[in-house]
Amino acid sequence: MRIMPVGDSMTIGSAGEHPWRCRLWQHLTATAAPSPVRFVGPHTTLHDGSAAYADPALPAEARGHLAVWGTGWQHHASTVADAVRAHRPDTLLVSLGLIDLGFYTDPDQTAAHVHRFVAGARHADPHVRAVLLPVLPNIRAATDTAFAAQVRRFNELLAKAVADLSTPASPLLLASEPARWEHARDTHDGTHPSSRGAHRIAAAFAAALHQAWEIGGPYPHPRPAADAPVATPLP
Repeated sequence: MRIMPVGDSMTIGSAGEHPWRCRLWQHLTATAAPSPVRFVGPHTTLHDGSAAYADPALPAEARGHLAVWGTGWQHHASTVADAVRAHRPDTLLVSLGLIDLGFYTDPDQTAAHVHRFVAGARHADPHVRAVLLPVLPNIRAATDTAFAAQVRRFNELLAKAVADLSTPASPLLLASEPARWEHARDTHDGTHPSSRGAHRIAAAFAAALHQAWEIGGPYPHPRPAADAPVATPLP
């Protein structure tokens, strides 16, 4: 099984972290036997090219991804075809949208880039499948009602895109937002996942894979993380 995580800073992670993609690889490796699980993509490092994962023994097959700090659907719509063609994933796990809405495009424009992304992936592999995660609650949405409305609108359009674009040959799934996601506990700065948040995002993808395609098993209930401080607005 070849899986390619696609995302932004929430997916790539920073030095000393154990991003959700690594937590999910551990879970699938433990539950998806006898199928070997390899995470693939053009990148293997954390932000700024760091290789300092929280677990220095993390194997090469857990490190592949297509995640770049500060990118969104509009950026990866142009890169996904080459990545799929070169690395041959059978499944994409996508967490994007916050950067688009925060800096570049409105909900409708962002949804149009979702369509472009899916078309690009299928151009490289007509049978690729994907799980898409909604934009999660974050500190900007908690303090900016207009932005919160944009997030809600995009998530509605994302659900519609999944329903409209999914086909038997190339199925799409919408992962559920982690229940009772709390940006004060599930992130360390209002946006980027804490250890607890990384487990919860991994669990959201794991649930979609297991329930729809019988890949892996139920994700163990994440234990409260001691390193999940309360997030406060940045100055």
